[in-house]
Amino acid sequence: MFAHSFRFDHHQFQQRMRHAFEPRKPRHRLLRFAVGIVGLGLLALLVMFSVVIGTAMIAAGIVYKLWKRRGQPMAARDPRIVEGEFRVVDAARVERADTTRPL
Repeated sequence: MFAHSFRFDHHQFQQRMRHAFEPRKPRHRLLRFAVGIVGLGLLALLVMFSVVIGTAMIAAGIVYKLWKRRGQPMAARDPRIVEGEFRVVDAARVERADTTRPL
């Protein structure tokens, strides 16, 4: 027997496999439109599902952080310290300012 008789015909095998998994569009215009709408709906559904899952993950992380810190006291702050951004003003400018003007 020849060794070639037990081999698959490579070209035909590849062609059959390619056609088995190749998506084909329907020929009818309305059916093609309907398949497109179904595809867009599926895409929108997957996007909404991923947004809901992401929101749930963020909410679970926030709840976990709050739950973890629930028994601990907040850090006490010194009441004499005021947080903010400040600018040093020359004393001469302050004296020249009109202080009699109402706010």
